[in-house]
Amino acid sequence: MIETILITIKIATYGKCKAYNLAVILSFDIIQVNMQKFKNLSKETRIKLIILAVLIILIGPGLYNKLKVVNYTLESDKIISPVRIALVTDLHSCKYGENECELIDAIDAQNPDLILLGGDIFDDKMSDDNTIAFLEGIYNRYPIYYVTGNHEFWGGVDQYYSQMDILDRYGIHRLQGDLVHLDINGNDITLVGVDDYDGYLVDSDLILENQFVDAYLSLDADSYNIILSHRPEYFDTYEAQDYDLALCGHAHGGQWRIPGILNGLYAPNQGLFPQYAGGMYEEDGTTMIVSRGLARESTLIPRLYNRPELVIIDLT
Repeated sequence: MIETILITIKIATYGKCKAYNLAVILSFDIIQVNMQKFKNLSKETRIKLIILAVLIILIGPGLYNKLKVVNYTLESDKIISPVRIALVTDLHSCKYGENECELIDAIDAQNPDLILLGGDIFDDKMSDDNTIAFLEGIYNRYPIYYVTGNHEFWGGVDQYYSQMDILDRYGIHRLQGDLVHLDINGNDITLVGVDDYDGYLVDSDLILENQFVDAYLSLDADSYNIILSHRPEYFDTYEAQDYDLALCGHAHGGQWRIPGILNGLYAPNQGLFPQYAGGMYEEDGTTMIVSRGLARESTLIPRLYNRPELVIIDLT
């Protein structure tokens, strides 16, 4: 009876992750080989081992962290022909294949009209090598706009300016409270980008609140207005300033999720059970999309049921 249950569980838990599949197979093969020893254990010990096995089965698939593409489609009377945006956030210089080919190929497959880099593309502790490889693969093929995240400032003044020099070298447009008017497929789009709140750590002039005000005073209500900002917890500000679309990251999807039950366990600057862990949020005509980001090996706590994502937004 127990052998039948184990075999059934082994088949049911076989999934996409080869490492996890192998672990499941080996674990149950070992249990089957040692079934006689298992039967000789006390009832209490058997229950504990079964609970442990069930926990492994439940947690194992949640550690699967292959890149996925998440698509959103938004309709607006201000958009006269389709526009596709790729949103990349929280890379933290993590590795996505040789020369970042996994991430670059995923972007190329979507063929976006522009790429928006929503902060923490660099990291304060990880080497810049993977970020450089990523920029090398995209810089001359798409219009690219960038805003800072908190980690670009946490590394100190010298590291910050070194990373900004890298962006400049690849011709990436850095937005620091700036407003740019874009004509994309005949659409009038205004893109605003603001620095992360922690900008004051390296430059006393990088005050987020001032950038919000300066950009807002220059907005055109007839244009489709997008704000690129690292932090989603300022959604009230994006809504109050009548942006059509806010694009953010920072929350890392709440790190741990229970699909359909818990959207995120913890996010920086939002705390436990964050309101804006990841996904799409709407309020009074403003839509905010929060990417779950791309951080993998840079984080001490692994992602659980929270795969890293490339976000694609279609405006129609």
